Amino acid sequence: MSELKWRISNWTFKNSEEQEWKPAFVPGCVHTDLLKNGLISEPFAQTNERDLQWIDKKTWEYEAVFDAPGELLAHAKLELVFEMLDTYADVYLNDALILSADNMFRTWTVDAKPHVREKGNRLYIRFRSPVEEGLAKLESYGPGLPAPNDDSVTGGLEGKKVSVFSRKAPYHYGWDWGPRFVTSGLGRPVYLRGWSGARITDLYVGQDEVTAAEAKLTVQLAVESENGGEFELKLHTDNGREWTRKVVLESGAQTVAWPLTIEQPKLWWSRGLGEPHLYTFTAVLSQGQKELAQASAVTGLRCVKLIRKPDEHGSSFYFEVNGIPVFAKGANHIPNDSFFAEVTEERYRHEIASAVESNFNMLRVWGGGFYEQDIFYRLCDENGLLVWQDFMFACSMYPGDEAFLSSVRAEAEDNVRRLRNHPSIALWCGNNEIDAAWSQFEEDKGWGWKQLFTAEQRERIWADYEAVFHRVLPEVVAAMAPDVAYWPSSPMQRLTGNSEQHATNNSSHGDIHYWAVWHAQEPFEQYNENIGRFMSEYGFQSFPEYKTVRAYAEEKDMALDSEVMLHHQKNGRGNFLIKDYADRYMKQPKDFPSFLYISQVLQAEAMKQAIEAHRRSMDYCMGSLYWQINDCWPVASWSSMDYYGRWKAAQYLIKNSFADVLLSFDQKEDVTNLHVVSDLGHSIDAVLEWSLHELDGTLLKSGSETVAIGARSAKPVLSLSAEQLGEFNPGCAVLAGRLIQAGRELASSKHYFVYAKELALTDPEIAVEEAAGSEGTAFVLTAKRLAKQVWVQAEEEGIFTDNFFDLIPGIPVTVQFKKKAADQALFVPAAPGQVTVQSMFNYAK
Repeated sequence: MSELKWRISNWTFKNSEEQEWKPAFVPGCVHTDLLKNGLISEPFAQTNERDLQWIDKKTWEYEAVFDAPGELLAHAKLELVFEMLDTYADVYLNDALILSADNMFRTWTVDAKPHVREKGNRLYIRFRSPVEEGLAKLESYGPGLPAPNDDSVTGGLEGKKVSVFSRKAPYHYGWDWGPRFVTSGLGRPVYLRGWSGARITDLYVGQDEVTAAEAKLTVQLAVESENGGEFELKLHTDNGREWTRKVVLESGAQTVAWPLTIEQPKLWWSRGLGEPHLYTFTAVLSQGQKELAQASAVTGLRCVKLIRKPDEHGSSFYFEVNGIPVFAKGANHIPNDSFFAEVTEERYRHEIASAVESNFNMLRVWGGGFYEQDIFYRLCDENGLLVWQDFMFACSMYPGDEAFLSSVRAEAEDNVRRLRNHPSIALWCGNNEIDAAWSQFEEDKGWGWKQLFTAEQRERIWADYEAVFHRVLPEVVAAMAPDVAYWPSSPMQRLTGNSEQHATNNSSHGDIHYWAVWHAQEPFEQYNENIGRFMSEYGFQSFPEYKTVRAYAEEKDMALDSEVMLHHQKNGRGNFLIKDYADRYMKQPKDFPSFLYISQVLQAEAMKQAIEAHRRSMDYCMGSLYWQINDCWPVASWSSMDYYGRWKAAQYLIKNSFADVLLSFDQKEDVTNLHVVSDLGHSIDAVLEWSLHELDGTLLKSGSETVAIGARSAKPVLSLSAEQLGEFNPGCAVLAGRLIQAGRELASSKHYFVYAKELALTDPEIAVEEAAGSEGTAFVLTAKRLAKQVWVQAEEEGIFTDNFFDLIPGIPVTVQFKKKAADQALFVPAAPGQVTVQSMFNYAK
């Protein structure tokens, strides 16, 4: 073929103030290179973060000395490609300055032909301090710009917020769940690319109109040719369809647009609607009998729309896949590590497997991190997970000078081009929370930012905002990925240019971030009252389990107010908010390890209540994306799965609350209501059974009735008044519901009439037996008295099919242990090793 890639290796690095070069590990960054050379302590342990803030104020040098292969040099064209230069980098090749980069989100390509020789090439990169660069830009700009999550105090800069002036991952400067590690380095591989004759630099399958009957496509091929002339272009798919045409190319770069139609296409569907079928399109450019270039693209044929139309309540906000409305179930995703290159393919597979296992159909890539690696989107494509993709702007105001806007446009073009063939991309969103935080059209709303500036400054800052999010970014999306919707900011009501633009806690338009539970300390019950058209953020914190906490803390640190525990809580009073809510709802823990458990079941109950409130309101509300599925370091946070991929209690209750068929209770005064929610594409006729038990299993009352539920619908199916249930002690009773179809349980749920702290729990005497025929992978659990929040733990790392569940005497629960399959994004049955079982009785006083 006419193109050859050759990766540059054998890197070394050093501080510019020192003489000795040390081995560098590319992809990587300065922090990980220092750690792997034994030059710094473990960044995530104890309070070591504070001691490592000197790193971002230094200039760092990287060097690779290499001989170039003859077959590479033989090519007419030779380029040097950097897929991630983080961030301010002056690049020298054999002493010639060939590039000065300033945006970590871009791919930088340089003509290397004039500079590369056969032997002894020296590639030298000088990474200037992003903090020093930011300080210079801040001084030049004048007034600072709001950036509350920029932890400048830990960074030793006092109130100087510099993150907004650099096109670099915002969370590197700190966040309210993450540390401050402002990195420099080579985040992705560096390679030389040689080619001759012609090449295809991009193959985009534009989806003009896709239905089950036919897919009308426009394939766009970016072609670069040394010489002009007539060429033959062939296009084929992996299922045997083939097209051929003649093209006349000029010397240089050009685009060939090729309209075509596929009849009766196999469509790509999001999880729960059908198979996420993928096509591979391959283009071959030839001249005579000689094949000059080839390129392939994998995509799925689908029509994904964001539906915003007026209705009786306000206006809708939901996604439609191939004409079918989708209730979005999922979470916000943040970077899986503070250090980009430490996120392995295996870690991505574990996250996506966890999302699929938890009944997700969407992930939101939040705007304070980075545009994810290709494998993340490929796994979402393969597993039918829709992706809400933010551009990388969050919780800050940004400059809008010509150089900044030019950099943003190039960044957007690079990333939209890279991601636009992924069928999973459902939305491009301009930023996270800025519209609501600034609140341009309501003087007394927002986060108090506007009041810090003069009228003239405010006008300039808002004009810069509109330039980025209402002009540059939508222009790029419209030009390069017109089949995907653009939304300027999350949350936002509508693009109206007046007070109706900004979201509130119960907006009847747009999407909502609901944080009054947690930040405003409102009770969990408020999740039932504040429901919008699409809930794109809400959440509640917990600690990770004891094993994870011990990865960063010693036994002496096991106290809520210890220095280490406070350091691993980036949300101000977060630890004490957890305790405050636990005191409201939960029994008192016996000790600190017990508090870790209590915090997890507290978070789990909060997420269950929120998700089920959203799903019971389906049609009005059409999305529930909680904050957040993952962590970038081991920490107390809103994650449902800790840094090491260990599922918290919340992940299990979220899995059950996102099930395709849900049976959900809610209590309004003295009436208990049961709702059925179904995401299935067909109607259900089933039997609803309910039973009221004392905590020792004694049956007080029961009943059943036949219910009918339509496809993709939610409705209340039964109301039980206090008179119907009769007299009982609320602290000694549990109400169970089961939805049965042809002898098979479709869904089940339990309801209590008091908070967990008021339940009269005694030793449940849980028994565990191996399930017959499971080959040691499944277990049947029973109890003599109510067991609340049963935690089944395995010696091996993995998950159970259910966990943190309640056991009612006489109603056994069977769980199976699963491990992540090798090189796949799924969990498979496995032997767990030793199994231990505990419940709230073991952890509460």
